[in-house]
Amino acid sequence: MLVSKICVSNNRTLSFSNSKDTKSESFLDKFHSGVKNSADMTDTIIVPRTIFKGYLGIMTGTTLVTLGGLVNKTKNPKLFKGTMAAGLLTSLYGTWAFVRPFIIKDAKGVDTGK
Repeated sequence: MLVSKICVSNNRTLSFSNSKDTKSESFLDKFHSGVKNSADMTDTIIVPRTIFKGYLGIMTGTTLVTLGGLVNKTKNPKLFKGTMAAGLLTSLYGTWAFVRPFIIKDAKGVDTGK
């Protein structure tokens, strides 16, 4: 079954057509026409760079700590200690990058105006 053969009607039922339509809609246009609020497909959120770095640091640190936990410390203690230390330091940096704009109001990149 091809996605181009899916037809969406106004009452949100799907039907499949075998004939070629004269009006060709793109794949995303079919989603936009079926969504109640089309702005839900295109909304974006602007996140400050330091908070984004904080999210990345926390996620990477958690992943490294998990990998370190999966390595059995009796079989390879150097790899265990290395991944755990790297994960903890990365998570610590991520936490600092995440909360820095809220703690230090005059930090570079923090909007101080109202």
